Amino acid sequence: MAATIALVDDDRNILTSVSIALQTEGFVTRVYSDGEAALKALTENPPDLAVLDIKMPRMDGLELLRRLREKVATPVIFLTSKDDELDEALGLAMGADDYISKPFSQRLLIARIRAILRRTEAVAASPDAASDEAEAPQPVLERGQLSMDPARHKVTWKGDNVTLTVTEFLILETLAQRPGIVKTRNQLMDAAYQDDIYVDDRTIDSHIKRVRRKFRQVDPQFDAIETLYGAGYRFSEE
Repeated sequence: MAATIALVDDDRNILTSVSIALQTEGFVTRVYSDGEAALKALTENPPDLAVLDIKMPRMDGLELLRRLREKVATPVIFLTSKDDELDEALGLAMGADDYISKPFSQRLLIARIRAILRRTEAVAASPDAASDEAEAPQPVLERGQLSMDPARHKVTWKGDNVTLTVTEFLILETLAQRPGIVKTRNQLMDAAYQDDIYVDDRTIDSHIKRVRRKFRQVDPQFDAIETLYGAGYRFSEE
């Protein structure tokens, strides 16, 4: 069964082009040009994932997400402007799964959608379900003060919650799995973008900066992610 993706954006050019790209990849799409029009449809007939623009008239993406979360747990990706870091943080705290900045690559958006759908399917197939054939959940990863629960997409540092996007989670998980081992940018890209999507290796640098900033919001002394210039990054649990 093809996954259904809802697109909510007041830019009809984006709605049309992204919808066509998703349909080409085998997805079913539903499009809405504003939050109010989308709210009733998404709560009565939830899609497998929704892509929401933050800046919309009548009802913006943040308000739409807040009202959706009162009734459904549909995974959500936000489309944001480059200067919307506060909105990104608020959206993630409210339950968004990821965000991508405009202008964006459609191939990159599709890769993020697939990554979130894979994670959602893995959680649904956990042993909490009745089937005896369900796969065992991934164990919680404990590295020093860091705890990562892949099944729940939950991260804590010294007991405090740290909200990461799917991409940031995958990068940190790759580093933390083998403390002290240097991971190149290419290795981190392979872990974070699993659908043969090309991204510039400096994209990894941007993700690392965001991860560090988020951890330093709960611990200003956080320095567990080390940069080895010319080589890559490594996680230190000391």
